[in-house]
Amino acid sequence: MPDTNPARRRSAVVIGGGMTGMLAASVLASHADVTIIERDFLPDGPQPRKGLPQARHAHILWSGGVKALEELLPGIIDQLVDCGARRTRIMSDMVSKAPSGQWFRRFTHSRHTNLLCSRDLLDAVIRTRVLKNIRITLRQETSLLSLEGSARRVTGVRIRSAHTDSTLPADLIIDASGRGSRASVWLQDLGLPPVDERTVDAGIGYASRIYRAPGDTASGFPIVNVQADPRQNPGRGGTITPIEDGRWLVTLAGTRGGQPNGSNEEFVPFAHTLPHPIIGELLAGAEPESDVVTTRSTANKRRYYEKAADWPDGFAVLGEAVAGYNPVYGHGLTAAAQSVIALRRILGRHELRVPGTAWRIQKAAARPVENAWSLAVGQDVFYPGASDQPPTWVERTLAAFVDKAVDTGSRNPHALRILLDVMSMEKPPARLFMPDMLALVYLGRKKPPLEAPPLTDHEREAATP
Repeated sequence: MPDTNPARRRSAVVIGGGMTGMLAASVLASHADVTIIERDFLPDGPQPRKGLPQARHAHILWSGGVKALEELLPGIIDQLVDCGARRTRIMSDMVSKAPSGQWFRRFTHSRHTNLLCSRDLLDAVIRTRVLKNIRITLRQETSLLSLEGSARRVTGVRIRSAHTDSTLPADLIIDASGRGSRASVWLQDLGLPPVDERTVDAGIGYASRIYRAPGDTASGFPIVNVQADPRQNPGRGGTITPIEDGRWLVTLAGTRGGQPNGSNEEFVPFAHTLPHPIIGELLAGAEPESDVVTTRSTANKRRYYEKAADWPDGFAVLGEAVAGYNPVYGHGLTAAAQSVIALRRILGRHELRVPGTAWRIQKAAARPVENAWSLAVGQDVFYPGASDQPPTWVERTLAAFVDKAVDTGSRNPHALRILLDVMSMEKPPARLFMPDMLALVYLGRKKPPLEAPPLTDHEREAATP
Protein backbone atom coordinates (compact mmCIF):
# COMPACT_ATOMS: atom_id res chain seq x y z
CA MET A 1 0.00 0.00 0.00
CA PRO A 2 1.51 3.39 -0.99
CA ASP A 3 2.71 5.52 1.92
CA THR A 4 1.34 9.07 1.41
CA ASN A 5 2.02 10.44 4.87
CA PRO A 6 5.02 12.87 4.62
CA ALA A 7 5.82 12.29 8.31
CA ARG A 8 6.37 8.61 7.55
CA ARG A 9 8.27 9.06 4.29
CA ARG A 10 10.24 5.95 3.49
CA SER A 11 13.47 5.44 1.56
CA ALA A 12 14.66 2.58 -0.63
CA VAL A 13 17.87 1.71 -2.44
CA VAL A 14 18.13 -0.35 -5.61
CA ILE A 15 21.54 -1.82 -6.43
CA GLY A 16 21.93 -1.92 -10.22
CA GLY A 17 20.51 0.23 -12.98
CA GLY A 18 19.71 -2.47 -15.52
CA MET A 19 16.23 -3.58 -16.53
CA THR A 20 15.47 -5.35 -13.25
CA GLY A 21 16.72 -2.44 -11.18
CA MET A 22 14.74 0.13 -13.15
CA LEU A 23 11.55 -1.91 -12.94
CA ALA A 24 12.05 -2.45 -9.19
CA ALA A 25 12.61 1.29 -8.71
CA SER A 26 9.37 2.06 -10.55
CA VAL A 27 7.47 -0.16 -8.09
CA LEU A 28 9.25 1.14 -5.00
CA ALA A 29 8.58 4.77 -5.98
CA SER A 30 4.92 4.24 -4.99
CA HIS A 31 6.10 3.53 -1.46
CA ALA A 32 9.36 5.41 -0.90
CA ASP A 33 11.97 7.80 -2.24
CA VAL A 34 14.28 5.60 -4.29
CA THR A 35 18.01 5.83 -5.01
CA ILE A 36 19.48 3.61 -7.74
CA ILE A 37 23.15 2.77 -7.25
CA GLU A 38 24.89 2.02 -10.56
CA ARG A 39 28.61 1.39 -10.95
CA ASP A 40 28.68 2.26 -14.69
CA PHE A 41 27.85 5.45 -16.54
CA LEU A 42 24.61 4.73 -18.38
CA PRO A 43 24.23 5.95 -21.97
CA ASP A 44 21.55 8.49 -22.90
CA GLY A 45 20.12 6.28 -25.63
CA PRO A 46 20.26 2.73 -26.98
CA GLN A 47 24.01 2.29 -26.80
CA PRO A 48 26.17 -0.56 -25.41
CA ARG A 49 27.19 -0.33 -21.76
CA LYS A 50 30.30 -1.72 -20.14
CA GLY A 51 28.64 -3.81 -17.43
CA LEU A 52 26.27 -5.73 -19.71
CA PRO A 53 28.30 -7.82 -22.17
CA GLN A 54 25.40 -10.23 -22.75
CA ALA A 55 23.48 -7.35 -24.38
CA ARG A 56 25.52 -7.92 -27.54
CA HIS A 57 23.83 -11.27 -28.12
CA ALA A 58 20.32 -12.18 -29.21
CA HIS A 59 17.49 -11.50 -26.76
CA ILE A 60 13.78 -12.18 -26.84
CA LEU A 61 11.09 -11.04 -24.45
CA TRP A 62 8.62 -13.93 -24.25
CA SER A 63 4.93 -13.17 -23.94
CA GLY A 64 4.99 -13.76 -20.17
CA GLY A 65 7.59 -10.99 -19.95
CA VAL A 66 5.68 -8.74 -22.36
CA LYS A 67 2.61 -8.95 -20.13
CA ALA A 68 4.64 -8.32 -16.98
CA LEU A 69 6.42 -5.33 -18.50
CA GLU A 70 3.15 -3.79 -19.69
CA GLU A 71 1.59 -4.34 -16.26
CA LEU A 72 4.50 -2.57 -14.55
CA LEU A 73 4.78 0.29 -17.06
CA PRO A 74 1.50 0.68 -18.94
CA GLY A 75 2.05 1.71 -22.55
CA ILE A 76 5.74 0.72 -22.57
CA ILE A 77 5.29 -1.90 -25.31
CA ASP A 78 3.82 0.68 -27.67
CA GLN A 79 6.73 2.99 -26.82
CA LEU A 80 9.20 0.25 -27.70
CA VAL A 81 7.39 -0.49 -30.97
CA ASP A 82 7.43 3.22 -31.83
CA CYS A 83 11.21 3.11 -31.36
CA GLY A 84 11.64 0.14 -33.69
CA ALA A 85 10.86 -2.97 -31.63
CA ARG A 86 8.57 -5.54 -33.20
CA ARG A 87 5.74 -7.68 -31.92
CA THR A 88 5.93 -11.27 -33.16
CA ARG A 89 3.65 -14.27 -32.89
CA ILE A 90 5.29 -17.49 -31.77
CA MET A 91 5.38 -19.82 -33.71
CA SER A 92 3.77 -18.09 -36.68
CA ASP A 93 6.72 -15.71 -36.98
CA MET A 94 9.40 -18.24 -36.11
CA VAL A 95 11.24 -20.95 -38.02
CA SER A 96 12.65 -23.28 -35.39
CA LYS A 97 14.42 -26.64 -35.31
CA ALA A 98 14.01 -28.42 -31.96
CA PRO A 99 16.98 -30.02 -30.11
CA SER A 100 15.69 -33.46 -31.06
CA GLY A 101 15.79 -32.53 -34.74
CA GLN A 102 12.24 -31.84 -35.88
CA TRP A 103 11.09 -28.54 -37.41
CA PHE A 104 8.16 -26.80 -35.76
CA ARG A 105 5.21 -26.13 -38.00
CA ARG A 106 4.24 -22.47 -38.22
CA PHE A 107 0.69 -22.89 -36.98
CA THR A 108 -1.35 -19.70 -37.25
CA HIS A 109 -3.62 -17.99 -34.70
CA SER A 110 -0.94 -17.86 -32.03
CA ARG A 111 -1.97 -16.12 -28.80
CA HIS A 112 1.63 -15.63 -27.71
CA THR A 113 2.99 -12.20 -28.64
CA ASN A 114 6.69 -11.77 -28.04
CA LEU A 115 8.86 -8.69 -28.49
CA LEU A 116 11.99 -8.41 -30.63
CA CYS A 117 14.57 -5.64 -30.33
CA SER A 118 18.15 -5.14 -29.20
CA ARG A 119 18.83 -5.23 -25.48
CA ASP A 120 20.26 -1.71 -25.79
CA LEU A 121 16.93 -0.39 -27.06
CA LEU A 122 14.91 -2.27 -24.44
CA ASP A 123 16.99 -0.90 -21.57
CA ALA A 124 17.10 2.64 -22.95
CA VAL A 125 13.32 2.97 -23.36
CA ILE A 126 12.65 1.51 -19.90
CA ARG A 127 15.37 3.67 -18.32
CA THR A 128 14.02 6.88 -19.89
CA ARG A 129 10.49 6.09 -18.74
CA VAL A 130 11.43 5.18 -15.16
CA LEU A 131 13.80 8.08 -14.52
CA LYS A 132 11.05 10.59 -15.27
CA ASN A 133 9.64 9.76 -11.83
CA ILE A 134 10.68 12.57 -9.45
CA ARG A 135 10.91 10.14 -6.53
CA ILE A 136 13.73 8.21 -8.24
CA THR A 137 17.38 9.36 -8.14
CA LEU A 138 20.14 7.70 -10.17
CA ARG A 139 23.68 7.73 -8.74
CA GLN A 140 26.04 6.59 -11.48
CA GLU A 141 29.68 5.53 -11.25
CA THR A 142 28.99 4.51 -7.68
CA SER A 143 30.06 1.19 -6.16
CA LEU A 144 28.43 -0.66 -3.29
CA LEU A 145 30.97 -1.70 -0.67
CA SER A 146 28.79 -3.44 1.91
CA LEU A 147 25.43 -3.65 3.59
CA GLU A 148 24.94 -1.72 6.83
CA GLY A 149 23.08 -3.16 9.78
CA SER A 150 22.98 -6.62 11.32
CA ALA A 151 21.91 -10.18 10.64
CA ARG A 152 18.42 -9.19 11.82
CA ARG A 153 17.92 -5.99 9.77
CA VAL A 154 19.77 -4.25 6.97
CA THR A 155 19.57 -0.51 7.55
CA GLY A 156 21.49 0.91 4.59
CA VAL A 157 24.46 0.56 2.27
CA ARG A 158 28.07 1.67 2.28
CA ILE A 159 28.97 3.19 -1.10
CA ARG A 160 31.97 4.69 -2.89
CA SER A 161 31.64 7.52 -5.41
CA ALA A 162 34.44 9.71 -6.76
CA HIS A 163 36.87 8.03 -4.32
CA THR A 164 34.69 9.08 -1.36
CA ASP A 165 32.98 6.58 0.95
CA SER A 166 29.63 7.30 2.56
CA THR A 167 26.61 5.56 4.09
CA LEU A 168 23.15 5.72 2.60
CA PRO A 169 20.36 4.68 5.01
CA ALA A 170 17.27 2.93 3.65
CA ASP A 171 14.18 1.11 4.84
CA LEU A 172 14.45 -1.46 2.05
CA ILE A 173 17.37 -2.41 -0.21
CA ILE A 174 16.84 -4.42 -3.41
CA ASP A 175 19.86 -6.08 -5.02
CA ALA A 176 19.31 -6.13 -8.80
CA SER A 177 22.99 -6.10 -9.73
CA GLY A 178 22.82 -9.12 -12.03
CA ARG A 179 25.11 -12.12 -12.46
CA GLY A 180 27.97 -10.37 -10.70
CA SER A 181 25.99 -9.85 -7.50
CA ARG A 182 27.96 -10.09 -4.25
CA ALA A 183 24.86 -10.43 -2.07
CA SER A 184 25.97 -13.79 -0.67
CA VAL A 185 29.26 -12.21 0.49
CA TRP A 186 27.52 -9.16 1.94
CA LEU A 187 25.15 -11.37 3.92
CA GLN A 188 27.99 -13.48 5.28
CA ASP A 189 29.76 -10.27 6.34
CA LEU A 190 26.69 -9.56 8.49
CA GLY A 191 27.13 -12.92 10.20
CA LEU A 192 24.61 -14.97 8.22
CA PRO A 193 25.46 -18.48 6.98
CA PRO A 194 26.19 -19.06 3.27
CA VAL A 195 23.24 -19.95 1.07
CA ASP A 196 23.04 -23.04 -1.10
CA GLU A 197 24.10 -22.60 -4.73
CA ARG A 198 23.96 -24.73 -7.85
CA THR A 199 25.77 -24.32 -11.14
CA VAL A 200 24.95 -26.14 -14.37
CA ASP A 201 27.43 -25.13 -17.02
CA ALA A 202 27.04 -26.60 -20.46
CA GLY A 203 30.28 -24.89 -21.50
CA ILE A 204 28.52 -22.94 -24.22
CA GLY A 205 30.31 -20.10 -25.96
CA TYR A 206 28.52 -17.45 -28.00
CA ALA A 207 29.57 -15.40 -31.00
CA SER A 208 27.33 -12.66 -32.38
CA ARG A 209 27.38 -10.28 -35.30
CA ILE A 210 24.96 -7.65 -36.63
CA TYR A 211 23.97 -7.79 -40.30
CA ARG A 212 21.97 -5.52 -42.57
CA ALA A 213 18.91 -7.58 -43.51
CA PRO A 214 19.10 -8.58 -47.18
CA GLY A 215 16.73 -7.52 -49.91
CA ASP A 216 13.12 -7.17 -48.85
CA THR A 217 13.48 -8.84 -45.44
CA ALA A 218 13.79 -5.76 -43.19
CA SER A 219 10.11 -5.97 -42.26
CA GLY A 220 8.34 -9.12 -41.21
CA PHE A 221 11.09 -11.73 -41.57
CA PRO A 222 10.71 -14.53 -38.98
CA ILE A 223 13.11 -15.49 -36.25
CA VAL A 224 15.23 -18.41 -37.48
CA ASN A 225 16.38 -20.72 -34.73
CA VAL A 226 18.42 -23.93 -34.92
CA GLN A 227 18.62 -25.37 -31.41
CA ALA A 228 21.57 -27.39 -30.15
CA ASP A 229 21.07 -31.04 -29.26
CA PRO A 230 22.39 -32.02 -25.78
CA ARG A 231 22.95 -35.55 -27.07
CA GLN A 232 25.53 -34.33 -29.58
CA ASN A 233 29.08 -33.51 -28.56
CA PRO A 234 29.76 -30.77 -29.27
CA GLY A 235 26.29 -29.28 -29.43
CA ARG A 236 25.87 -26.33 -31.78
CA GLY A 237 23.02 -23.92 -32.46
CA GLY A 238 22.23 -20.44 -33.64
CA THR A 239 19.56 -17.85 -34.22
CA ILE A 240 18.76 -14.93 -36.49
CA THR A 241 16.80 -12.31 -34.57
CA PRO A 242 15.39 -9.38 -36.57
CA ILE A 243 15.88 -6.16 -34.58
CA GLU A 244 15.24 -2.46 -35.11
CA ASP A 245 16.53 -0.44 -38.07
CA GLY A 246 16.32 -3.30 -40.57
CA ARG A 247 19.05 -5.38 -38.98
CA TRP A 248 19.61 -9.00 -38.02
CA LEU A 249 21.33 -9.88 -34.77
CA VAL A 250 22.88 -13.29 -35.44
CA THR A 251 24.10 -15.39 -32.52
CA LEU A 252 25.93 -18.72 -32.93
CA ALA A 253 26.73 -21.08 -30.08
CA GLY A 254 28.70 -24.22 -29.36
CA THR A 255 29.56 -26.35 -26.33
CA ARG A 256 33.03 -27.39 -25.14
CA GLY A 257 35.21 -28.38 -28.04
CA GLY A 258 32.90 -26.74 -30.54
CA GLN A 259 32.64 -23.09 -29.51
CA PRO A 260 32.68 -20.34 -32.13
CA ASN A 261 35.58 -17.89 -32.02
CA GLY A 262 35.79 -14.15 -32.66
CA SER A 263 36.94 -14.40 -36.27
CA ASN A 264 34.87 -12.46 -38.80
CA GLU A 265 36.02 -14.82 -41.55
CA GLU A 266 34.95 -17.98 -39.70
CA PHE A 267 31.51 -16.77 -38.59
CA VAL A 268 29.48 -17.88 -41.64
CA PRO A 269 31.42 -21.15 -42.11
CA PHE A 270 30.60 -21.99 -38.47
CA ALA A 271 26.91 -21.34 -39.19
CA HIS A 272 27.08 -24.01 -41.88
CA THR A 273 28.18 -26.59 -39.27
CA LEU A 274 24.95 -26.32 -37.25
CA PRO A 275 22.47 -29.23 -37.33
CA HIS A 276 21.00 -27.48 -40.37
CA PRO A 277 22.83 -24.91 -42.56
CA ILE A 278 19.82 -22.58 -42.97
CA ILE A 279 21.41 -19.71 -41.00
CA GLY A 280 24.60 -19.85 -43.04
CA GLU A 281 22.55 -19.95 -46.24
CA LEU A 282 20.53 -16.88 -45.25
CA LEU A 283 23.67 -14.93 -44.31
CA ALA A 284 24.95 -15.28 -47.88
CA GLY A 285 22.77 -12.34 -48.88
CA ALA A 286 23.29 -10.21 -45.76
CA GLU A 287 25.88 -7.49 -45.26
CA PRO A 288 27.77 -7.45 -41.93
CA GLU A 289 27.59 -4.21 -39.95
CA SER A 290 29.75 -5.16 -36.96
CA ASP A 291 32.66 -7.34 -35.99
CA VAL A 292 32.06 -10.62 -34.16
CA VAL A 293 31.79 -10.42 -30.37
CA THR A 294 32.08 -13.45 -28.08
CA THR A 295 30.98 -14.47 -24.59
CA ARG A 296 31.88 -17.49 -22.53
CA SER A 297 30.00 -16.69 -19.27
CA THR A 298 26.85 -18.66 -20.00
CA ALA A 299 26.50 -21.00 -17.01
CA ASN A 300 23.20 -21.44 -15.22
CA LYS A 301 23.85 -20.38 -11.63
CA ARG A 302 21.26 -20.19 -8.88
CA ARG A 303 21.45 -18.99 -5.31
CA TYR A 304 18.68 -20.43 -3.14
CA TYR A 305 18.02 -17.36 -1.00
CA GLU A 306 14.40 -18.40 -0.51
CA LYS A 307 15.64 -21.48 1.42
CA ALA A 308 17.88 -19.53 3.82
CA ALA A 309 17.38 -20.46 7.48
CA ASP A 310 17.71 -16.80 8.51
CA TRP A 311 16.97 -13.68 6.50
CA PRO A 312 17.37 -10.03 7.50
CA ASP A 313 14.56 -7.52 7.26
CA GLY A 314 15.17 -4.65 4.87
CA PHE A 315 16.93 -6.59 2.10
CA ALA A 316 15.86 -8.69 -0.93
CA VAL A 317 17.47 -9.97 -4.12
CA LEU A 318 15.82 -10.01 -7.56
CA GLY A 319 16.52 -10.96 -11.17
CA GLU A 320 19.81 -12.49 -12.27
CA ALA A 321 21.31 -11.65 -8.87
CA VAL A 322 19.25 -14.68 -7.75
CA ALA A 323 19.72 -16.85 -10.83
CA GLY A 324 21.44 -16.43 -14.17
CA TYR A 325 20.50 -18.66 -17.07
CA ASN A 326 22.02 -19.87 -20.29
CA PRO A 327 20.94 -17.02 -22.61
CA VAL A 328 19.97 -19.41 -25.41
CA TYR A 329 16.57 -20.01 -23.80
CA GLY A 330 15.77 -16.31 -23.52
CA HIS A 331 14.01 -16.54 -20.15
CA GLY A 332 16.19 -14.24 -18.04
CA LEU A 333 14.37 -11.01 -18.97
CA THR A 334 10.94 -12.57 -18.51
CA ALA A 335 11.82 -14.10 -15.13
CA ALA A 336 13.21 -10.74 -13.98
CA ALA A 337 10.08 -8.82 -14.98
CA GLN A 338 7.88 -11.40 -13.29
CA SER A 339 9.97 -11.18 -10.11
CA VAL A 340 9.27 -7.43 -10.01
CA ILE A 341 5.56 -8.22 -10.35
CA ALA A 342 6.02 -10.33 -7.23
CA LEU A 343 7.70 -7.36 -5.49
CA ARG A 344 4.74 -5.14 -6.37
CA ARG A 345 2.24 -7.71 -5.15
CA ILE A 346 3.94 -8.05 -1.77
CA LEU A 347 4.31 -4.29 -1.27
CA GLY A 348 0.64 -3.90 -2.11
CA ARG A 349 -0.15 -6.01 0.96
CA HIS A 350 2.68 -5.27 3.40
CA GLU A 351 4.35 -1.97 4.31
CA LEU A 352 7.97 -2.13 3.19
CA ARG A 353 9.46 -1.69 6.67
CA VAL A 354 7.23 -4.20 8.47
CA PRO A 355 9.18 -7.23 9.77
CA GLY A 356 8.91 -10.11 7.34
CA THR A 357 8.20 -8.03 4.23
CA ALA A 358 11.65 -8.59 2.71
CA TRP A 359 11.39 -12.33 3.33
CA ARG A 360 7.97 -12.41 1.64
CA ILE A 361 9.48 -10.63 -1.37
CA GLN A 362 12.29 -13.19 -1.56
CA LYS A 363 9.93 -16.15 -1.40
CA ALA A 364 7.57 -14.69 -4.00
CA ALA A 365 10.39 -13.87 -6.41
CA ALA A 366 11.56 -17.50 -6.29
CA ARG A 367 8.50 -18.71 -8.24
CA PRO A 368 9.39 -17.25 -11.66
CA VAL A 369 13.03 -18.11 -10.95
CA GLU A 370 12.09 -21.76 -10.45
CA ASN A 371 10.11 -21.84 -13.70
CA ALA A 372 12.97 -20.38 -15.76
CA TRP A 373 15.52 -22.57 -13.98
CA SER A 374 13.59 -25.76 -14.73
CA LEU A 375 13.35 -24.88 -18.42
CA ALA A 376 17.07 -24.12 -18.74
CA VAL A 377 18.59 -26.81 -16.55
CA GLY A 378 16.22 -29.46 -17.91
CA GLN A 379 18.23 -29.25 -21.15
CA ASP A 380 21.70 -28.14 -20.09
CA VAL A 381 22.24 -30.77 -17.40
CA PHE A 382 22.62 -33.38 -20.17
CA TYR A 383 25.68 -31.78 -21.76
CA PRO A 384 28.94 -33.55 -20.80
CA GLY A 385 30.59 -31.93 -17.79
CA ALA A 386 27.69 -29.54 -17.15
CA SER A 387 27.27 -30.48 -13.50
CA ASP A 388 29.16 -32.22 -10.72
CA GLN A 389 26.12 -34.45 -10.33
CA PRO A 390 24.88 -36.48 -13.31
CA PRO A 391 21.20 -36.13 -14.25
CA THR A 392 18.97 -37.91 -11.76
CA TRP A 393 16.45 -40.55 -12.75
CA VAL A 394 13.70 -37.96 -12.31
CA GLU A 395 15.51 -35.47 -14.58
CA ARG A 396 16.03 -38.13 -17.23
CA THR A 397 12.39 -39.21 -17.05
CA LEU A 398 11.12 -35.63 -17.26
CA ALA A 399 13.46 -34.82 -20.14
CA ALA A 400 12.25 -37.85 -22.07
CA PHE A 401 8.66 -36.69 -21.66
CA VAL A 402 9.52 -33.11 -22.66
CA ASP A 403 11.10 -34.49 -25.85
CA LYS A 404 7.78 -36.21 -26.59
CA ALA A 405 5.89 -33.00 -25.78
CA VAL A 406 8.12 -30.99 -28.11
CA ASP A 407 7.66 -33.53 -30.90
CA THR A 408 3.90 -33.40 -30.40
CA GLY A 409 3.94 -29.59 -30.33
CA SER A 410 5.79 -29.49 -33.62
CA ARG A 411 3.01 -31.47 -35.30
CA ASN A 412 -0.19 -30.62 -33.40
CA PRO A 413 -1.44 -27.02 -32.95
CA HIS A 414 -3.31 -27.73 -29.72
CA ALA A 415 -0.22 -29.25 -28.11
CA LEU A 416 1.90 -26.38 -29.40
CA ARG A 417 -0.29 -23.81 -27.64
CA ILE A 418 0.17 -25.62 -24.34
CA LEU A 419 3.90 -26.00 -24.95
CA LEU A 420 4.16 -22.28 -25.69
CA ASP A 421 2.22 -21.43 -22.53
CA VAL A 422 5.15 -22.98 -20.69
CA MET A 423 7.99 -21.77 -22.92
CA SER A 424 6.58 -18.22 -22.82
CA MET A 425 6.45 -18.43 -18.99
CA GLU A 426 2.75 -17.77 -18.87
CA LYS A 427 2.24 -21.16 -17.19
CA PRO A 428 4.59 -23.25 -14.98
CA PRO A 429 6.26 -26.37 -16.40
CA ALA A 430 3.74 -28.53 -14.51
CA ARG A 431 1.20 -27.47 -17.17
CA LEU A 432 2.81 -30.00 -19.53
CA PHE A 433 1.64 -32.84 -17.29
CA MET A 434 -2.07 -31.97 -17.19
CA PRO A 435 -4.46 -34.60 -18.59
CA ASP A 436 -5.25 -32.72 -21.83
CA MET A 437 -1.55 -32.48 -22.74
CA LEU A 438 -0.91 -36.10 -21.78
CA ALA A 439 -3.75 -37.14 -24.06
CA LEU A 440 -2.31 -35.11 -26.95
CA VAL A 441 1.19 -36.56 -26.43
CA TYR A 442 0.18 -40.19 -26.26
CA LEU A 443 -3.12 -40.33 -28.16
CA GLY A 444 -3.48 -37.15 -30.20
CA ARG A 445 -3.33 -36.87 -33.98
CA LYS A 446 -0.05 -35.56 -35.37
CA LYS A 447 0.89 -34.21 -38.75
CA PRO A 448 3.93 -35.85 -40.36
CA PRO A 449 7.32 -34.29 -39.48
CA LEU A 450 8.61 -31.54 -41.73
CA GLU A 451 11.70 -32.39 -43.74
CA ALA A 452 12.83 -28.80 -44.35
CA PRO A 453 12.66 -25.42 -42.61
CA PRO A 454 9.18 -23.92 -43.14
CA LEU A 455 10.20 -20.67 -44.82
CA THR A 456 7.67 -19.34 -47.29
CA ASP A 457 8.62 -18.89 -50.95
CA HIS A 458 8.49 -15.12 -50.46
CA GLU A 459 10.83 -15.29 -47.47
CA ARG A 460 13.32 -17.43 -49.36
CA GLU A 461 13.24 -15.16 -52.40
CA ALA A 462 13.58 -12.01 -50.29
CA ALA A 463 16.67 -13.38 -48.53
CA THR A 464 18.33 -14.73 -51.69
CA PRO A 465 21.05 -12.49 -53.15
